[in-house]
Amino acid sequence: MQIHFLVNTFGQDLLQRYGEKIHKLTLHGAFTCPNRDGTLGKGGCTFCNVASFADEETQQLSISEQLTARKGEIVRAQRYLAYFQAYTSTYAEVAYLKKMYEEALQVADMVGLCVGTRPDCVPDAVLDLLSSYQQQGLEIWLELGLQSAHADTLKRINRGHDYLAYVDAVERARARNLKICTHLIIGLPGEGAAECLDTLQQVVATGTDGIKLHPLHIVEGSTMAKAWRAGRLNALTQTEYVEIAAEMIRHTPAEVVFHRVTASARRPTLLAPDWCEGRWSVMIEMDRYLKQHGGQGSALGRSFQFPS
Repeated sequence: MQIHFLVNTFGQDLLQRYGEKIHKLTLHGAFTCPNRDGTLGKGGCTFCNVASFADEETQQLSISEQLTARKGEIVRAQRYLAYFQAYTSTYAEVAYLKKMYEEALQVADMVGLCVGTRPDCVPDAVLDLLSSYQQQGLEIWLELGLQSAHADTLKRINRGHDYLAYVDAVERARARNLKICTHLIIGLPGEGAAECLDTLQQVVATGTDGIKLHPLHIVEGSTMAKAWRAGRLNALTQTEYVEIAAEMIRHTPAEVVFHRVTASARRPTLLAPDWCEGRWSVMIEMDRYLKQHGGQGSALGRSFQFPS
């Protein structure tokens, strides 16, 4: 399986530009979130339990210690991107962020940063800081968790911001020539293929350099877990996810880079769907679908409908 022949993947994009494999090393910066600390709300988004994608034990290590440990686990790359993943990694005073980011950049063989955050947590001072690193020739990606462009969905999942907040953040970041990667979730309550394709089209029209697709994970400790246990929330099947994600890829311009086309989570944090424990079966099925119906950009300009 070589899905990069069908999708403009981040790994292949980096390989072409750097001439070698670049590996992302995930970090836990011990940040919180305005939707958890009471600034906007408490409890966070209804799907959220950060343990599903970040090891809480790593909070006990410094940034440099985390990166050194992660590097030791990787055998297929010699250069790296430091990925501030958990919670809202721009949600702090700029002086504190500068200290954290630069501790990461000072670790040997780092080529840049990927910084995950919310669209409503990127003040100009933070964008200026990230832009200053980019001007030094470093690889900088601002990863914005949008999830959906639909107001009803954003309210339903207790997101705490609207689509206009995303548009504002993108416009200010792009004015500084920062690269944007937009996170989107497939399978949110009340959304099907049509809503996902509409979100994609709005994101592309607003302007993004990259996209990350995630299946909805129902995880322990989240509000959605209660609804799932009560039988009020159904999880996507693997086939449903593959069809929607693949059609989103087919409706995406070729120059947009896909940082991820699926995601996995670990038990016991993961409750459902079962297939989200791994990602290879999803990748194989997606590769098969795209080979049959066409790769990235092949459905541009067409109204959405699943191929027969």
